[in-house]
Amino acid sequence: MWTKEEVRWLLKLAREALEYGVRGLELPPVPWDRLPPRLREPGASFVTLYRNGELRGCIGALEPRLPLAEDVRVHAVAAALQDPRFPPVTPDELPEIEVEVSVLTPLQPLGYRDPEDLLRRLRPGVDGVVIEDPATGRRATFLPQVWEKLPDPRVFLAHLCLKAGLPPDAWLHRPLRVWVYQVDEFRESDLPEIALGAEEAGYNEHASRSGL
Repeated sequence: MWTKEEVRWLLKLAREALEYGVRGLELPPVPWDRLPPRLREPGASFVTLYRNGELRGCIGALEPRLPLAEDVRVHAVAAALQDPRFPPVTPDELPEIEVEVSVLTPLQPLGYRDPEDLLRRLRPGVDGVVIEDPATGRRATFLPQVWEKLPDPRVFLAHLCLKAGLPPDAWLHRPLRVWVYQVDEFRESDLPEIALGAEEAGYNEHASRSGL
């Protein structure tokens, strides 16, 4: 379980990084001495941005390489500016953006005998799924939240294959490697007081001028 303080910090760090990054400003230092210990430990996260309820960007890491606080900041900026599916988020959009932070559990390999066995082993709504084609190295993941839009496992796998740059039926005809994981997800709308504007996130006109 995550404490309210930990969740507040995760969302605050993501929002602050988003506000600064979209404006082209250098991020302020991470306040390590004020953070809960859990956020100073290595962690893997995805940051998802929504605009008016629609996906606007999503970038993350499957394995922990940075302290969780820094991991969240890096991916908040990347989700806004580097998701190849979308144009970069603009400053005018920021008031309409909602931030979601997903913290991942370690990946677990999912063995299976054949496509039907794979379908039986998937847990819709519970597991995030990673696939990898050993022949090409192509890889992709869907967070557990994607099951809400793609509840049919066959359709889910077809779209995941497409995301990896594979034919949609690759999971039927190729021996793909599969891993699963779970997430703890937190949205700004779950804690409305976290939904910071530019000033509350630490951005101000002076910082804008001095940073350019």
